Formats: sequence, structure tokens, C-alpha cells
Amino acid sequence: MSNPQNIEQTVLRFEDFNQIELISLLARYQLEVQISPSGKTIPGSFWGDAEAGLIGHHLFLRQDTPIHSVLHETCHFICMTDARRKQLDTNAGSSQAEENAVCYLQILLADDLPSLGRQRMLSDMDAWGYSFRLGNARDWFEQDAQESHDWLLTHDLIDQGKLPTYQLRL
Repeated sequence: MSNPQNIEQTVLRFEDFNQIELISLLARYQLEVQISPSGKTIPGSFWGDAEAGLIGHHLFLRQDTPIHSVLHETCHFICMTDARRKQLDTNAGSSQAEENAVCYLQILLADDLPSLGRQRMLSDMDAWGYSFRLGNARDWFEQDAQESHDWLLTHDLIDQGKLPTYQLRL
């Protein structure tokens, strides 16, 4: 993992992003964005600090929340069953297969945000310290993520063309 000062300088944050673009994407998945004041604890954040949080249909963040964290938590919301969404409070509680699918989907959704794109998402995931057995997000996504692709396809969260369906898992 990079040193924290380097991460601060390189990872794209909500405050530096097209917020309307992002909020519009999240609304397609029935998520409401709640912005917490700077320096305050983010409700529903599993990891704490500036990481996004989930409680029910609310995604919580601060201006300093990394965009990759926002999309990661969004994808947890998308990938969990409806029964889990109804009880959602902080811990997405996913399996390893679902966690990998979350990472895959967040990379795909990055392409739906013109201010972000796939390459920036992959770079930010590496800078933040996501761990993949091939050493980086790009190699994992391009060479080692077939199971994640298939998981998303099975649950109708992407189509045959690897495009998001904008549906929530049932």
C-alpha cells in the first residue's frame, strides 16, 4: 500500500468530482446520498475515516471520501440480496465471490461516469491498496475476473456486453 500522504494526493475524492454526475448514477440504483460534515464520523462506514457508509438505502460520505469507496459501497448495495438490503447497517456481509463481483462492477460503473472512467478507477484502486493475486487491478480485471463477470451475469447485474443493467440483485 502507498504511504498515506501519497494516497491523499493521488486518489480522486468526492470534493474534486462532478457530484451531480455521481449522485445521478447512484439514484438509478435507488441510493440516496447523505453528505456528512467534514471531520465528523461517517454513519454506516465499516472502515471508518473517510470511507463511505451504508445504512438502508442511504449512502453516507464526506467531501474527502474517495470516489472508489463510494462506488465500492454502491456495488455492495447492488450485489446484496433484497433481504440483506432491508437490514443493511454498516456491514455488507458479503461472501468472497460477491466481494470480487463488487470490485468488478465498480470498475464497470466507472465507465458510466465521464469524470472518472475505468483507467482512473483501476489506478485509484491500486493506489488505495486493493489486493489482487495478479498484483494490480487492471491485470485482475482483464485476466483473472471471469468468475466475477459470471457472478454478475447470473444475477442479471450486467448484460452479455459487460454493461450494467441498473437493476438490484433480487
